[in-house]
Amino acid sequence: MIEGVSGTGKTTVAEELQRRGYHVLHGDRELKYRGDPKTGEPLEEPAHASAKDKVSWQHTHLVWDADKVRSVIADHSFPVSFFCGGCRNSDHFIDLLDGVFVLKVDDIETIHRRLDERVAIDPTDFGGRPEEKELVARLHRTEEDMPNNAIVIDATAPLEAVVDEILKEAAKRSLGR
Repeated sequence: MIEGVSGTGKTTVAEELQRRGYHVLHGDRELKYRGDPKTGEPLEEPAHASAKDKVSWQHTHLVWDADKVRSVIADHSFPVSFFCGGCRNSDHFIDLLDGVFVLKVDDIETIHRRLDERVAIDPTDFGGRPEEKELVARLHRTEEDMPNNAIVIDATAPLEAVVDEILKEAAKRSLGR
């Protein structure tokens, strides 16, 4: 699993892994829905008092289809599968993974620049609104969503180096299979 706050490069890393021929699941595209992080029960989004409340609720209730994740993990037709993105219910499957990587960028200015660049390409993408940037800044500062015992990867390095480091560490962990 490749995690990190918005703007650290999860999607870019996922696309590079795919370019190199690896099996990748984009959590934000293929696995996510809004649900209860404890039960997985899908939820209807309630009306919100403010845009900040809406962004907070959406973040807190962003979950992955844990059955699909477990199914991919159990399917050994691919030598390795990478799950890229973040969710609030990873505790339902994280122990089944060979490793968890956290992409880390030390300064919030770099993250904000990256968010601005992607929103310039797609104005509907997450990270362009002030309340979204505020959430990202808090998560960056507190690291409250980051899994324990993750391997930290310097996401300010060139893309090729980031992916090479992930592959090197992943190879170490999959030898025991």
